[in-house]
Amino acid sequence: MRNVTALGIVSFFTDISTEMVLGILPVFLVSTLGISRAVLGAIEGSAELTSYAFRMLSGSLSDKAGKRKIFVLAGYAVSTASKPFFAGATNWLDAFAVRAGDRIGKGIRTAPRDVLIADSVPEEKTGRAFGLHRTIDQMGAIVGPAAAFALLQFIDIRGVFLMSLVPGTIALVVLVFFVKEVAGKKRAGTIFSNISGLVKSNRPFAIFLIISGIFSLGAFNFSFVLVRAADLGIDNSLIPLVYAVINIAHTVIGIPAGILADKAGKEKVLILGYTIFAASSALMMLSGNSVYAFVIAVVFGLYAGVSETVQRAIVPRFVQSELRGTAFGLFNLVLGGCFLASNVVFGFLWDSVGLNQAVYYSLSLTAVAVIAMSLFQKYYGKKGQALA
Repeated sequence: MRNVTALGIVSFFTDISTEMVLGILPVFLVSTLGISRAVLGAIEGSAELTSYAFRMLSGSLSDKAGKRKIFVLAGYAVSTASKPFFAGATNWLDAFAVRAGDRIGKGIRTAPRDVLIADSVPEEKTGRAFGLHRTIDQMGAIVGPAAAFALLQFIDIRGVFLMSLVPGTIALVVLVFFVKEVAGKKRAGTIFSNISGLVKSNRPFAIFLIISGIFSLGAFNFSFVLVRAADLGIDNSLIPLVYAVINIAHTVIGIPAGILADKAGKEKVLILGYTIFAASSALMMLSGNSVYAFVIAVVFGLYAGVSETVQRAIVPRFVQSELRGTAFGLFNLVLGGCFLASNVVFGFLWDSVGLNQAVYYSLSLTAVAVIAMSLFQKYYGKKGQALA
């Protein structure tokens, strides 16, 4: 777990940097730059899709190289260098370019990092490993919005964007000196041949990919929770605290979700995560005061903590080490494409026909995903079928 812990510390400082920005970015885009919710959804979804495309590329290349750390380092470096440029954004195109740069960095590092975590521990402990990493990571996501809130008492939003460079730089130092490479086999073949072979020869992974995509088609971004909080009366200066609450809930549930997944079954716990998302979606439709916004934030954070921990732990169950970079990359690419569609559709529906109709859209796809994952768990949830 030493390597997992070191990677968690890297993610901790990177998340301080990132969440200092993300905790105030939606309001900055909507209020300061004057973009619509639909454009907000397009920016977030497109940036994430860019990230997921690079996850596919970097994951496959790391399989071919048999090395992970160099890709992880390059990704963190690109993200750290990108975020301060939000300070100079004057329109949505500027914001999109910077957001895409940050997400490209995340895309480069994510799949190789997840493989590095999975290869650092035996399969029966992957839930704990990803839970530990997610918890340390999310501690930074708590500190980041709190730091943004504190800084906003003395400097403006653009100044906060510039200050994000400091914790990002610390993360790079930790990565260089404390994270160790885990030697792996080099994988011959092209990216496309590896993808094709992976999907054709691995039915459980292919089915899991489809189900995850269905859920992601309905799963909206945290940005809409923050916009809803503003609608419920939360002052713009307090929005980072709402985001901090999301991240606190995310952090608290990470390790327990990972341990429970190892003991009770990863698919069962992922179904629980889907169900919690449905609850958070339904809460978005209800009226309330500013305190109610924090209730939505807690439930949404619990969903994110369970789902993001457990779904990453399922992938190595069905994929051997030398193809895990490709598997994580493909998994993230599928989720990214679906996530783009979901955010654009959700934002469009909210703008054009109302919040309730947008939520009904999300709930419908979530119900399909819950049923499909329940059937998947019935057929492939047993440990003995890990590489079926």
